[in-house]
Amino acid sequence: MNTIPTPELRPPELRPANPCFSSGPCAKRPGFTLDALSGALLGRNHRAAETKARITEVIDRSRALLGMPGDWRLGVVPASDTGAMEIALWSLLGPRPVDILTFESFGAGWATDILRQLRLPEARVLAADYGDLPDLAAVDPAHDCVFTWNGTTSGVRVPNADWIAADREGLAICDATSAVFAMPVEWKKLDVVTWSWQKVLGGEAAHGMLALSPRAVARLESHEPTWPMPKVFRLTGKGKLTEGIFRGDTMNTPSMLCVEDALDGLRWAERIGGLPALFARSEANLEAVADFVAGSETFDFLANGPATRSNTSICLKIVSPWFVSLDGSGRAKAAKRMAALLEERRIAYDIGSYRDAPPGLRIWGGATVETSDIAALMPWCQWAHDVVARE
Repeated sequence: MNTIPTPELRPPELRPANPCFSSGPCAKRPGFTLDALSGALLGRNHRAAETKARITEVIDRSRALLGMPGDWRLGVVPASDTGAMEIALWSLLGPRPVDILTFESFGAGWATDILRQLRLPEARVLAADYGDLPDLAAVDPAHDCVFTWNGTTSGVRVPNADWIAADREGLAICDATSAVFAMPVEWKKLDVVTWSWQKVLGGEAAHGMLALSPRAVARLESHEPTWPMPKVFRLTGKGKLTEGIFRGDTMNTPSMLCVEDALDGLRWAERIGGLPALFARSEANLEAVADFVAGSETFDFLANGPATRSNTSICLKIVSPWFVSLDGSGRAKAAKRMAALLEERRIAYDIGSYRDAPPGLRIWGGATVETSDIAALMPWCQWAHDVVARE
């Protein structure tokens, strides 16, 4: 008996102009070419006056663009946002109990370091499953608090900083790497803020930014950790802050090519209208996804509340009856196959969900991504789902 072959599903006609939707390293800014880096001071010592001035320019432009309070310090440190956070945790924690908010894998990683590496006896984990936030009201203002502002692997963000006490006794230590430049960060409610160049402005990896409030500096100068401190973690000498770190005198040798790239991203942000323009671009990207999801029976946001949806790491779960009927391993394989199909067609690179997150898709919506590309991508996500469902 002859069988009639199932016709191939017709793919959408419109394609994203740029298929880069990775959550890190992220898409370069619109119009970027390598010519933008032609002025990089390659082959120069990073402590020479001219090169140090370039590093300092990254600090100064970042401060101005973010509206950072004048009494905060900001420095370039090694090892991306991870390095900046580890420096903060190892240097500052110990004098007080600490509350750790975990609602995705990076927050859980900070909890592991605090519990298993620093072994702080008075550490408390306030946890939530993917899609939700912990009970923010449970944070004790007498404790230090460690949290991510935006969950890069869950697509969940804290909606504001109302839950952080203005008269807190502890320090608020915030991993904000996929939040700064894309959503408001309330400096008065924070004491340490970290990020990397590779996120919202599309910079190259390996360098971190560490911002310290006066309260954090006071802690550094009054507290000596009981554990050995690696050289690249040390922020003080003889009980005083090493001010040079926050004036372009980096702990170790930075890449001057990456420095030039960071400056290019900052200058682009200034040209398009500064922080309000960056916020608007990321919010428009989230809105484009939300418009598609509103009419979809296949996809939904992983974040369970509209107020907590990230506008950068936009995480989607798959809710179609076919997908829900699969077992755990089947869902993981199907989601990976969908992402692979989109990559094979050069529609979207690197949009599979993070390995620890529920199977689904993760689309970077930071300011360097064009909303037209997001809008073009979404029908392709439906196409990939339908193809895999029929395989």
